[in-house]
Amino acid sequence: MAIAEMSKLNLVAMAYDKDAVLNALTGTGAVEIKSHGEEADTSPLDFDCEELRAYLSRLEEARGKLADACAKAIKEDKSFKTSDEISFAEFMSAKELRDGAEECADKIFGCEDRRKKIKSAISKLDKQLEIAKIYSGVMQPLGADGTAHVKFRLGSSPAGGIKTLQSALAENKLAVYSVIGGDAENSVIMVAAHKSVAEETDGALAAAGFTDCPFTGDKSGEEIYRSLTEERARRESELEEISASLIGLRAELRPLEIYCDYTAFELEKAELSEKMRATQKTVLIEAYVPAEAQERVSAALIGTGRALYYGFSEPSEGEIPPTLLKNNKVVKNFEAVTNMYSPPNYREMDPNTVMAFFYSVFLGFIMADIGYGLMMIIGGLFIKLKTSRRDTMLGRLGGVFAVGGIFTVIWGFLFNSFFGFALLPFKVMPDMQGAAMSWSLAGIKVPALLIISMIIGVVQLFAGYVCLAVQNFRRGKVWDGVLDGLVWAMFSAGVELALVGFIDEFGAPALKLVGGIIAGVSLVVAIFTAGRKEKLLGKFTKGFGSAYGVINYASDILSYARLYGLMLAGAVIADIVTSNSVALMSSGNVAFIILGVLIMVIGHVFNLAIGLLGAYIHDARLQYVEFYGRFYEGEGELFAPLGSRHKYVYINN
Repeated sequence: MAIAEMSKLNLVAMAYDKDAVLNALTGTGAVEIKSHGEEADTSPLDFDCEELRAYLSRLEEARGKLADACAKAIKEDKSFKTSDEISFAEFMSAKELRDGAEECADKIFGCEDRRKKIKSAISKLDKQLEIAKIYSGVMQPLGADGTAHVKFRLGSSPAGGIKTLQSALAENKLAVYSVIGGDAENSVIMVAAHKSVAEETDGALAAAGFTDCPFTGDKSGEEIYRSLTEERARRESELEEISASLIGLRAELRPLEIYCDYTAFELEKAELSEKMRATQKTVLIEAYVPAEAQERVSAALIGTGRALYYGFSEPSEGEIPPTLLKNNKVVKNFEAVTNMYSPPNYREMDPNTVMAFFYSVFLGFIMADIGYGLMMIIGGLFIKLKTSRRDTMLGRLGGVFAVGGIFTVIWGFLFNSFFGFALLPFKVMPDMQGAAMSWSLAGIKVPALLIISMIIGVVQLFAGYVCLAVQNFRRGKVWDGVLDGLVWAMFSAGVELALVGFIDEFGAPALKLVGGIIAGVSLVVAIFTAGRKEKLLGKFTKGFGSAYGVINYASDILSYARLYGLMLAGAVIADIVTSNSVALMSSGNVAFIILGVLIMVIGHVFNLAIGLLGAYIHDARLQYVEFYGRFYEGEGELFAPLGSRHKYVYINN
């Protein structure tokens, strides 16, 4: 539950040693370059990254094309194994892969250019084949030459156009036609007409939808169609050869990926130039380093053997260094939930440990089933283990669900629910459904679990105010911690006690008075001290605003009713699935038994999936609004060491 202390590194090196120094800093995995302030007799470094950026883009494009072409082959080839884990030394030697990577990229783009040309040719062939198919049954040459007095025309017409042509040429004694081929939709027609009636014949053909044959020469329609079909098959064969050529390059995929990441690293270093300052012969660098890594960074700089000067100092009061969270393996998973909202800033406390506990309690309360909890643990651990080498959002999400699954099992035991079945002969918590689920709150019957949801909510609000107090204490603002934090925490404790006292089933009416006094005194103190930093009218308005805030406080408590709503929805679906499945399986009919099992499995998997989706979102909403709204500032920047961003490789230092 801490944010790592940061130191500021100030470094001066010879300009020609800049690259070697940056490489050394990268090897530590503990240095984030920051923008250097202006200094006398210094100027910004000149840099132009466009050429390198375009170069990397070309490599990335080639890598993507090769990966797509080889995906199926790699999946099927059990002997083809690659690891994304390399050492830092191997990564830094990746510059030696340049020639091979560029040659591979050239081959890939060469194959793609050929593929595009062949596909264009195939597209043209398909259009020709569509027409040639009409003439494929014609065995005589399609080229029809006329005579001195007779004009021949060979072409096609829609099947329905024959009657139109027959009618139009019925009285024309100098023009004849013959249907010599075609298919169900088109007829191939040969027309012979004396040149004196050519215009009349052409009009009749146009009315019949006649289209002249596009093929000429001494080949028959059957020969042309066969030739085009063979040409298309040859082109398809060429495409297969290109695919085989790309698949043959699959051994080059890993080196290409490593070189892509190395080039991205070189681009990152080039882009950092805008954050540095330079004199005529030196370069000035400022960076943030975790205090615990100072010795490692010093050793790396000394190990370069270069002439340089460096020193460490504390960040100034006005600086907000990047945030490096230091949590155990369990809490680390929940950082993803906070980071989706906003990472904590360097100057505040890390809320993830407290938030992780409440998030897990709420998640377990919503799901509240032993069977679902076991599925969450197994599924979450599976996802976590599959992504264990890389710290990914998916892996952290798996960890969140696994931890939440433990609390789900605990709540499941308390509610005595195992996939909707009553597993134990007793239960600790009230029924989720039915008449026995209501408690009397100040004489009014209210669902017991709704009251429990609000009690849990008040506990979290109490914790939020304690966190506010701790945050102020850490900053030396003792009175702010007491009056803005602990006073409102006591108010929450009073509300909690009073709420319990008003529940008849608890049999503790004295708590109404005790809780009311604690809440009332705390509220009075909060009202009269809220405007302590204001002047005149501000003191009154601030105090009034503090009193009005009680309304918002009440609405925040009601927000926790969503825990009950989500739990009830999941419980009802689980009960319906279980009862219907059991009814079918009890019938004795084999078909019904199989159907019952299917409904049981599919229904509970669906209920778990939809329940987790709703629980994940609404649980996060309670943390962001109700809990973090009490003390959290956020707007931090996560610590991102130089050379830590890689797409395809994992550097194992």
